[in-house]
Amino acid sequence: MANAASGMAVHDDCKLRFLELKAKRSHRFIVFKIEEKQKQVIVEKVGEPNESYEDFTASLPADECRYTVYDFDFVTAENCQKSKIFFIAWSPDTARIRNKMIYASSKDRFKRELDGIQVELQATDPTEMGLDVIKSRAY
Repeated sequence: MANAASGMAVHDDCKLRFLELKAKRSHRFIVFKIEEKQKQVIVEKVGEPNESYEDFTASLPADECRYTVYDFDFVTAENCQKSKIFFIAWSPDTARIRNKMIYASSKDRFKRELDGIQVELQATDPTEMGLDVIKSRAY
């Protein structure tokens, strides 16, 4: 099973959307899903620049794993506008074991395809990726 999972392809759309988020800031977040039948990672949802962090967390399923990228804007203590790109591996406790294993074994390879990630988080429940956690990891 590990061989099948690590052989997960990454759809070109994933890289394209990530570049749009990174370079043009045309998205606030991207939710990626593994299509098991096609053995590839695809874009499931793209968040508009004006969408909130609550919109982002609401777009994650409660009982299935996902990879996500979130562009977090913040102001530093020196009053500088900054942003950091977060990679969040969403693996809820309620997800099926097989689902968790496939996402876990494919994560590093998928992450390497997205050049420009600054912070990585692993979350098994919403509190592990709350806005307070994001803020504390951004600074």
